[in-house]
Amino acid sequence: MTDGRDRFGEFIGRWPQDLRRMWAGLPAGTRAQLERGLGLLPGDARGWRRLIDQAADHLRITTGDKQQVAIVGPANVGKSTLFNQLIRSRMDRAAVSAVAGTTRQAQQADAGLFAVIDTPGADAAGAVGQEEKERALIAARDADVLVILFDATHGIRPAEQELFGELIGLGKPTVVAVNKMDLIRRERASVLAQIASALGLSTEQVIPLSAKEGAGVERVLLAVAKTEPGIVAALGAALPAYRWKLSQTVIARTASTAAAIAVTPIPIIDFIPLIGVQSAMILSLARIYSQRITAARARELLLTFGLGLLGRSLFYELSKLGGPPGWLLGAGIAAGTTVAMGYAVASWFERGQRLSQEALGRIARSTSQAVVDHLKDLGGRRPERLTLRERVDQALEDLPEPEAPGEP
Repeated sequence: MTDGRDRFGEFIGRWPQDLRRMWAGLPAGTRAQLERGLGLLPGDARGWRRLIDQAADHLRITTGDKQQVAIVGPANVGKSTLFNQLIRSRMDRAAVSAVAGTTRQAQQADAGLFAVIDTPGADAAGAVGQEEKERALIAARDADVLVILFDATHGIRPAEQELFGELIGLGKPTVVAVNKMDLIRRERASVLAQIASALGLSTEQVIPLSAKEGAGVERVLLAVAKTEPGIVAALGAALPAYRWKLSQTVIARTASTAAAIAVTPIPIIDFIPLIGVQSAMILSLARIYSQRITAARARELLLTFGLGLLGRSLFYELSKLGGPPGWLLGAGIAAGTTVAMGYAVASWFERGQRLSQEALGRIARSTSQAVVDHLKDLGGRRPERLTLRERVDQALEDLPEPEAPGEP
């Protein structure tokens, strides 16, 4: 049998250089543990590839590296106005004019949380227009996230539909917003629905915006944070009022990953990635609340809150509810205990106090039950990872704020 070290060497040969650096930076004891665990993997690599996919977001979110966000879209839709709302320095402000094509070159500035790029209009005709479009598309290709902006006053034209298709074709995380909603006095919902339909989106996927007045800018920020995990931590540190909303994003993302790990058919070692993503969640929440914490301390907190015992208790309780399959119970309990841990840590960082074991139990129990209920109609068949995560995300929508410590 191939040992863990050889298996891991084969594995990292397929991934970027920074993953190798990350592995080299781990303590020797941690590497030895992981090598032993990886030695238990089946001969094919499908199992651990799935886990790496799930863990990638959590690795990025803990690093908090500054990402590049490009604002792209047709000419004269208000890209520069939105750019000016986001940047920190007045010296970096873009020229704004009602004349289409005012922005000729891509312009980058510091938005504190990320680097934001204002691009030329990407739909103008003629040789100059084609050159500007190419500059905009180059900026879009180089960016980590795209904010695609349209104009509410005239809807979506055929050239704009074509542009949208090109931008989506880049495969980047995207946020779609419709600007100048302040100029639409009536039938705003109808206008938004028509624009969403023309783009092949639901209305929930399109953010109404008035960049000139600043209305809706916070929704763009939160949408960017949800789309790009690396921004969440920086956003929480900069905007305390949004900390719980950002914490929800982190907790729900981790819970759905935990559920997917729980049903991944990899014998014995599911505990290792589960502890890994839960530890990453704690590190992410610490950054949101501007707390200093090490990876070792994050693992200690997992043990301190005693969620392993709670998980076993929940398994016993839920197994009496009519015999749901073991994978379903495992997914529900993994999600429930992860949410309880997230609530406990957020409460700890926010208020400096611990939630009671009773409160933790209530949170884990209700979340586990909600996940089980959302998955019951799948019957006995184990779902695909994407289906599972979508179902868990639905069960975790609109998480309430954590209880105050000591609440009955």
